[in-house]
Amino acid sequence: MIEAKFKIKRDDFSLHADLCIPAHDVTAIFGPSGCGKTTLLRSIAGLDQHRQGYLKFRDSNWQDSDNFVPPHHRPLGYVFQEASLFAHLNVRDNLNYGFKRTPQSAQTIKLEQAVELLGLEHLLTRKPTNLSGGERQRVAIARALAVSPQLLLMDEPLTALDQTSKQEILAYLESLHNQLDIPIIYVSHSADEVARLADHLVLLEEGRVKASGSIGEMLTRLDLPLAQGNDAEALIEATVVEHDEEYKLTYMEFSGGRFTVAHKNLSIGKTARLRVLARDVSITLEHQNDTSILNIFPAIVEEINEDGISQVTVKLLVGGVPMLSRVTRKSASVLGLKPGKQVYAQAKSVALLA
Repeated sequence: MIEAKFKIKRDDFSLHADLCIPAHDVTAIFGPSGCGKTTLLRSIAGLDQHRQGYLKFRDSNWQDSDNFVPPHHRPLGYVFQEASLFAHLNVRDNLNYGFKRTPQSAQTIKLEQAVELLGLEHLLTRKPTNLSGGERQRVAIARALAVSPQLLLMDEPLTALDQTSKQEILAYLESLHNQLDIPIIYVSHSADEVARLADHLVLLEEGRVKASGSIGEMLTRLDLPLAQGNDAEALIEATVVEHDEEYKLTYMEFSGGRFTVAHKNLSIGKTARLRVLARDVSITLEHQNDTSILNIFPAIVEEINEDGISQVTVKLLVGGVPMLSRVTRKSASVLGLKPGKQVYAQAKSVALLA
Protein backbone atom coordinates (compact mmCIF):
# COMPACT_ATOMS: atom_id res chain seq x y z
CA MET A 1 0.00 0.00 0.00
CA ILE A 2 0.87 3.68 -0.24
CA GLU A 3 0.08 5.60 2.94
CA ALA A 4 0.07 9.39 2.76
CA LYS A 5 -0.78 11.97 5.44
CA PHE A 6 -0.19 15.66 4.83
CA LYS A 7 -1.30 18.88 6.50
CA ILE A 8 -0.41 21.85 4.34
CA LYS A 9 -1.36 25.49 4.83
CA ARG A 10 -0.68 28.17 2.20
CA ASP A 11 -2.29 31.58 2.48
CA ASP A 12 -6.03 30.94 1.99
CA PHE A 13 -5.62 27.28 0.92
CA SER A 14 -5.14 24.20 3.08
CA LEU A 15 -4.73 20.54 2.22
CA HIS A 16 -5.52 17.87 4.76
CA ALA A 17 -4.99 14.48 3.16
CA ASP A 18 -5.06 11.13 4.92
CA LEU A 19 -5.27 8.23 2.53
CA CYS A 20 -4.18 4.67 1.90
CA ILE A 21 -4.18 3.46 -1.71
CA PRO A 22 -2.99 0.27 -3.43
CA ALA A 23 0.63 0.17 -4.60
CA HIS A 24 -0.49 -1.35 -7.90
CA ASP A 25 -2.70 -0.49 -10.88
CA VAL A 26 -3.78 3.10 -11.65
CA THR A 27 -5.07 5.40 -8.93
CA ALA A 28 -6.61 8.65 -10.13
CA ILE A 29 -6.63 11.75 -7.94
CA PHE A 30 -9.72 13.50 -9.22
CA GLY A 31 -11.43 16.78 -8.52
CA PRO A 32 -12.01 20.33 -9.78
CA SER A 33 -9.23 22.85 -10.37
CA GLY A 34 -7.82 24.25 -7.14
CA CYS A 35 -8.82 21.33 -4.92
CA GLY A 36 -5.20 20.33 -4.17
CA LYS A 37 -4.48 17.53 -6.65
CA THR A 38 -1.06 18.78 -7.80
CA THR A 39 -0.10 19.83 -4.26
CA LEU A 40 -0.77 16.28 -3.07
CA LEU A 41 1.15 14.73 -5.96
CA ARG A 42 4.18 16.99 -5.46
CA SER A 43 4.15 16.11 -1.76
CA ILE A 44 4.17 12.40 -2.60
CA ALA A 45 7.10 13.00 -4.95
CA GLY A 46 8.99 14.96 -2.31
CA LEU A 47 9.23 18.00 -4.60
CA ASP A 48 7.57 20.03 -1.84
CA GLN A 49 8.64 19.29 1.72
CA HIS A 50 6.16 19.83 4.53
CA ARG A 51 6.88 19.35 8.21
CA GLN A 52 3.56 17.70 8.94
CA GLY A 53 3.86 14.86 6.52
CA TYR A 54 4.03 11.08 6.48
CA LEU A 55 4.57 8.88 3.43
CA LYS A 56 5.14 5.17 3.27
CA PHE A 57 5.58 3.35 -0.03
CA ARG A 58 5.20 -0.38 0.45
CA ASP A 59 7.78 -1.17 3.15
CA SER A 60 9.80 2.04 2.79
CA ASN A 61 9.28 5.18 4.83
CA TRP A 62 9.85 8.16 2.56
CA GLN A 63 8.81 10.74 5.11
CA ASP A 64 7.90 10.95 8.77
CA SER A 65 8.68 13.23 11.71
CA ASP A 66 12.35 12.14 11.76
CA ASN A 67 13.07 11.28 8.13
CA PHE A 68 12.77 12.82 4.66
CA VAL A 69 13.98 11.01 1.56
CA PRO A 70 14.77 13.62 -1.12
CA PRO A 71 12.97 13.21 -4.46
CA HIS A 72 16.10 12.11 -6.38
CA HIS A 73 16.47 9.19 -3.96
CA ARG A 74 12.87 8.05 -4.33
CA PRO A 75 12.45 5.37 -7.02
CA LEU A 76 9.79 7.23 -8.96
CA GLY A 77 9.17 8.85 -12.31
CA TYR A 78 7.26 12.11 -12.67
CA VAL A 79 5.42 13.36 -15.76
CA PHE A 80 4.46 17.04 -15.66
CA GLN A 81 1.73 18.87 -17.58
CA GLU A 82 4.41 20.22 -19.91
CA ALA A 83 6.94 17.83 -21.41
CA SER A 84 9.97 19.95 -20.28
CA LEU A 85 12.45 18.15 -22.55
CA PHE A 86 16.03 19.29 -23.07
CA ALA A 87 15.77 21.38 -26.25
CA HIS A 88 19.44 20.89 -27.20
CA LEU A 89 19.19 17.08 -27.08
CA ASN A 90 17.44 14.80 -29.53
CA VAL A 91 14.86 12.26 -28.36
CA ARG A 92 17.40 9.46 -27.89
CA ASP A 93 19.66 11.65 -25.73
CA ASN A 94 16.70 12.93 -23.69
CA LEU A 95 15.85 9.33 -22.87
CA ASN A 96 19.47 8.40 -22.19
CA TYR A 97 19.73 11.25 -19.68
CA GLY A 98 17.59 9.34 -17.20
CA PHE A 99 18.61 5.85 -18.23
CA LYS A 100 22.36 6.42 -17.73
CA ARG A 101 21.78 7.82 -14.24
CA THR A 102 20.03 4.67 -13.08
CA PRO A 103 22.35 2.02 -11.58
CA GLN A 104 22.44 -1.09 -13.72
CA SER A 105 21.28 -3.20 -10.78
CA ALA A 106 18.11 -1.07 -10.57
CA GLN A 107 17.31 -1.10 -14.29
CA THR A 108 14.06 -3.03 -14.67
CA ILE A 109 13.02 -1.28 -17.89
CA LYS A 110 15.33 -1.26 -20.88
CA LEU A 111 15.53 1.87 -22.99
CA GLU A 112 14.39 -0.05 -26.07
CA GLN A 113 11.33 -1.23 -24.14
CA ALA A 114 10.32 2.32 -23.23
CA VAL A 115 10.82 3.39 -26.84
CA GLU A 116 8.64 0.55 -28.12
CA LEU A 117 5.89 1.05 -25.53
CA LEU A 118 5.50 4.72 -26.51
CA GLY A 119 6.01 4.22 -30.26
CA LEU A 120 9.08 6.45 -30.51
CA GLU A 121 11.27 4.43 -32.88
CA HIS A 122 10.93 6.90 -35.78
CA LEU A 123 11.47 9.96 -33.56
CA LEU A 124 14.80 9.16 -31.90
CA THR A 125 16.92 11.54 -33.98
CA ARG A 126 14.54 14.50 -33.79
CA LYS A 127 14.90 17.53 -31.52
CA PRO A 128 11.93 18.49 -29.29
CA THR A 129 11.22 21.55 -31.45
CA ASN A 130 10.47 19.22 -34.36
CA LEU A 131 7.88 17.21 -32.43
CA SER A 132 4.14 17.71 -32.05
CA GLY A 133 2.68 18.28 -28.58
CA GLY A 134 1.54 14.67 -28.37
CA GLU A 135 4.93 13.37 -29.47
CA ARG A 136 6.73 15.51 -26.89
CA GLN A 137 4.51 14.17 -24.13
CA ARG A 138 5.11 10.58 -25.22
CA VAL A 139 8.84 11.25 -24.99
CA ALA A 140 8.34 12.73 -21.52
CA ILE A 141 6.50 9.59 -20.41
CA ALA A 142 9.23 7.37 -21.87
CA ARG A 143 11.89 9.45 -20.10
CA ALA A 144 10.06 8.92 -16.80
CA LEU A 145 10.05 5.17 -17.49
CA ALA A 146 13.75 5.21 -18.41
CA VAL A 147 14.71 5.57 -14.74
CA SER A 148 12.99 2.20 -14.02
CA PRO A 149 10.61 3.71 -11.44
CA GLN A 150 8.79 1.70 -8.82
CA LEU A 151 6.08 4.37 -8.87
CA LEU A 152 4.96 6.61 -11.75
CA LEU A 153 3.36 9.98 -10.98
CA MET A 154 1.49 11.85 -13.72
CA ASP A 155 0.21 15.40 -13.27
CA GLU A 156 -2.55 16.06 -15.85
CA PRO A 157 -0.24 14.98 -18.69
CA LEU A 158 -2.89 15.45 -21.39
CA THR A 159 -4.17 18.91 -20.44
CA ALA A 160 -2.30 20.85 -23.14
CA LEU A 161 -3.11 18.43 -25.97
CA ASP A 162 -5.82 18.39 -28.62
CA GLN A 163 -8.47 15.68 -28.57
CA THR A 164 -6.76 13.52 -31.22
CA SER A 165 -3.44 13.55 -29.34
CA LYS A 166 -5.23 12.77 -26.07
CA GLN A 167 -6.90 9.69 -27.51
CA GLU A 168 -3.59 8.53 -28.99
CA ILE A 169 -1.73 8.84 -25.69
CA LEU A 170 -4.56 7.25 -23.71
CA ALA A 171 -4.06 4.13 -25.83
CA TYR A 172 -0.33 4.15 -24.99
CA LEU A 173 -1.08 4.62 -21.28
CA GLU A 174 -3.44 1.64 -21.36
CA SER A 175 -0.64 -0.37 -22.93
CA LEU A 176 1.75 0.70 -20.13
CA HIS A 177 -0.81 -0.36 -17.56
CA ASN A 178 -1.24 -3.77 -19.17
CA GLN A 179 2.44 -4.52 -19.79
CA LEU A 180 4.30 -2.97 -16.85
CA ASP A 181 3.84 -3.83 -13.20
CA ILE A 182 4.27 -0.23 -12.04
CA PRO A 183 1.68 1.57 -9.90
CA ILE A 184 0.56 4.88 -11.38
CA ILE A 185 -0.91 7.87 -9.55
CA TYR A 186 -2.68 9.94 -12.17
CA VAL A 187 -3.92 13.47 -11.46
CA SER A 188 -6.81 14.66 -13.60
CA HIS A 189 -9.97 16.73 -13.66
CA SER A 190 -11.16 14.91 -16.81
CA ALA A 191 -13.91 12.36 -16.15
CA ASP A 192 -13.20 10.76 -19.54
CA GLU A 193 -9.54 10.08 -18.73
CA VAL A 194 -10.39 8.73 -15.30
CA ALA A 195 -13.13 6.46 -16.66
CA ARG A 196 -10.77 4.96 -19.21
CA LEU A 197 -7.62 4.55 -17.10
CA ALA A 198 -8.32 4.39 -13.38
CA ASP A 199 -8.73 1.27 -11.27
CA HIS A 200 -8.99 3.26 -8.05
CA LEU A 201 -10.16 6.80 -7.38
CA VAL A 202 -9.37 9.42 -4.76
CA LEU A 203 -11.93 12.22 -4.80
CA LEU A 204 -10.57 15.58 -3.60
CA GLU A 205 -12.81 18.49 -2.70
CA GLU A 206 -11.55 21.81 -1.30
CA GLY A 207 -8.32 20.30 -0.01
CA ARG A 208 -9.94 17.29 1.65
CA VAL A 209 -10.24 13.64 0.67
CA LYS A 210 -13.98 13.23 0.30
CA ALA A 211 -13.80 9.51 -0.50
CA SER A 212 -11.59 6.85 -2.07
CA GLY A 213 -12.16 3.37 -3.42
CA SER A 214 -12.44 1.28 -6.58
CA ILE A 215 -13.52 3.22 -9.66
CA GLY A 216 -16.70 1.16 -10.06
CA GLU A 217 -17.75 1.74 -6.46
CA MET A 218 -16.94 5.45 -6.46
CA LEU A 219 -18.87 6.27 -9.62
CA THR A 220 -22.04 4.61 -8.34
CA ARG A 221 -22.08 5.82 -4.73
CA LEU A 222 -25.21 7.93 -4.53
CA ASP A 223 -23.79 10.00 -1.65
CA LEU A 224 -21.02 11.33 -3.90
CA PRO A 225 -21.31 14.06 -6.56
CA LEU A 226 -19.93 11.68 -9.22
CA ALA A 227 -23.28 9.82 -9.22
CA GLN A 228 -25.33 12.99 -9.55
CA GLY A 229 -26.27 15.11 -12.53
CA ASN A 230 -26.50 14.46 -16.24
CA ASP A 231 -23.03 12.88 -16.54
CA ALA A 232 -23.48 10.18 -13.89
CA GLU A 233 -22.26 6.83 -15.17
CA ALA A 234 -21.33 3.26 -14.38
CA LEU A 235 -18.33 1.32 -15.65
CA ILE A 236 -18.70 -2.38 -16.35
CA GLU A 237 -15.95 -4.87 -17.14
CA ALA A 238 -17.10 -7.29 -19.82
CA THR A 239 -15.47 -9.98 -21.96
CA VAL A 240 -15.66 -10.25 -25.75
CA VAL A 241 -17.40 -13.51 -26.62
CA GLU A 242 -18.49 -13.11 -30.24
CA HIS A 243 -18.41 -10.87 -33.31
CA ASP A 244 -21.45 -10.55 -35.56
CA GLU A 245 -20.03 -9.91 -39.02
CA GLU A 246 -23.42 -9.57 -40.67
CA TYR A 247 -24.60 -6.70 -38.46
CA LYS A 248 -21.12 -5.43 -37.50
CA LEU A 249 -21.68 -5.93 -33.78
CA THR A 250 -19.61 -7.23 -30.89
CA TYR A 251 -21.10 -9.23 -28.02
CA MET A 252 -19.63 -8.89 -24.54
CA GLU A 253 -20.60 -10.79 -21.41
CA PHE A 254 -20.54 -9.89 -17.72
CA SER A 255 -22.23 -11.42 -14.68
CA GLY A 256 -25.51 -9.68 -15.51
CA GLY A 257 -25.84 -10.84 -19.10
CA ARG A 258 -24.65 -9.95 -22.59
CA PHE A 259 -24.03 -6.48 -24.03
CA THR A 260 -24.38 -5.71 -27.73
CA VAL A 261 -22.08 -2.93 -28.92
CA ALA A 262 -20.84 -1.58 -32.25
CA HIS A 263 -18.17 -3.81 -33.76
CA LYS A 264 -14.72 -3.39 -32.28
CA ASN A 265 -11.63 -5.22 -33.45
CA LEU A 266 -10.93 -6.98 -30.15
CA SER A 267 -9.91 -10.61 -29.78
CA ILE A 268 -12.29 -13.17 -28.29
CA GLY A 269 -11.65 -13.42 -24.56
CA LYS A 270 -10.45 -9.82 -24.31
CA THR A 271 -11.81 -7.94 -21.30
CA ALA A 272 -12.69 -4.29 -21.80
CA ARG A 273 -14.50 -1.53 -19.99
CA LEU A 274 -17.99 -0.37 -20.93
CA ARG A 275 -19.40 3.03 -19.99
CA VAL A 276 -23.14 3.27 -19.36
CA LEU A 277 -24.53 6.75 -18.69
CA ALA A 278 -27.36 6.95 -16.17
CA ARG A 279 -29.39 9.16 -18.52
CA ASP A 280 -29.28 6.37 -21.14
CA VAL A 281 -30.76 3.72 -18.84
CA SER A 282 -34.54 3.38 -18.61
CA ILE A 283 -36.47 1.10 -16.29
CA THR A 284 -39.42 -1.19 -17.01
CA LEU A 285 -41.33 -3.66 -14.87
CA GLU A 286 -41.49 -6.30 -17.61
CA HIS A 287 -39.08 -7.43 -20.31
CA GLN A 288 -39.85 -5.51 -23.50
CA ASN A 289 -39.71 -7.39 -26.79
CA ASP A 290 -41.10 -4.84 -29.26
CA THR A 291 -38.25 -2.34 -28.83
CA SER A 292 -35.13 -1.28 -30.69
CA ILE A 293 -33.11 -1.44 -27.45
CA LEU A 294 -30.86 -4.52 -27.49
CA ASN A 295 -29.29 -4.26 -24.03
CA ILE A 296 -31.99 -5.28 -21.54
CA PHE A 297 -31.11 -6.88 -18.21
CA PRO A 298 -33.02 -8.10 -15.14
CA ALA A 299 -32.07 -5.90 -12.20
CA ILE A 300 -32.83 -5.16 -8.58
CA VAL A 301 -33.31 -1.64 -7.20
CA GLU A 302 -30.73 -1.11 -4.47
CA GLU A 303 -31.05 2.59 -3.66
CA ILE A 304 -32.83 5.75 -4.81
CA ASN A 305 -31.58 9.30 -4.35
CA GLU A 306 -33.15 12.62 -5.30
CA ASP A 307 -31.20 14.47 -7.99
CA GLY A 308 -32.59 17.97 -8.37
CA ILE A 309 -36.21 18.95 -8.01
CA SER A 310 -37.67 16.60 -10.63
CA GLN A 311 -35.16 13.77 -11.08
CA VAL A 312 -33.98 10.78 -9.09
CA THR A 313 -30.96 8.55 -9.54
CA VAL A 314 -31.68 4.86 -9.13
CA LYS A 315 -28.86 2.48 -8.27
CA LEU A 316 -29.53 -0.93 -9.76
CA LEU A 317 -27.75 -4.23 -9.29
CA VAL A 318 -27.45 -6.20 -12.52
CA GLY A 319 -26.00 -9.60 -11.74
CA GLY A 320 -24.43 -7.97 -8.68
CA VAL A 321 -22.85 -5.22 -10.81
CA PRO A 322 -23.98 -1.62 -10.08
CA MET A 323 -25.68 0.39 -12.84
CA LEU A 324 -27.30 3.81 -12.57
CA SER A 325 -30.53 5.10 -14.07
CA ARG A 326 -31.65 8.74 -14.03
CA VAL A 327 -35.42 9.09 -14.30
CA THR A 328 -38.07 11.59 -13.27
CA ARG A 329 -39.59 11.47 -9.81
CA LYS A 330 -42.94 10.87 -11.49
CA SER A 331 -41.63 7.82 -13.37
CA ALA A 332 -40.19 6.40 -10.15
CA SER A 333 -43.56 6.88 -8.48
CA VAL A 334 -45.60 5.38 -11.33
CA LEU A 335 -43.30 2.32 -11.42
CA GLY A 336 -43.41 2.01 -7.63
CA LEU A 337 -39.63 1.89 -7.42
CA LYS A 338 -38.18 1.01 -4.02
CA PRO A 339 -35.17 -0.91 -2.72
CA GLY A 340 -35.50 -4.62 -3.40
CA LYS A 341 -37.93 -4.27 -6.32
CA GLN A 342 -37.20 -6.44 -9.36
CA VAL A 343 -37.15 -4.52 -12.64
CA TYR A 344 -35.51 -4.48 -16.06
CA ALA A 345 -32.76 -2.04 -17.03
CA GLN A 346 -32.69 -0.91 -20.66
CA ALA A 347 -29.38 0.60 -21.78
CA LYS A 348 -30.11 2.70 -24.88
CA SER A 349 -26.45 3.52 -25.51
CA VAL A 350 -23.23 1.87 -24.41
CA ALA A 351 -19.67 3.11 -25.05
CA LEU A 352 -16.74 0.71 -25.30
CA LEU A 353 -13.68 2.38 -23.77
CA ALA A 354 -10.95 0.82 -25.88
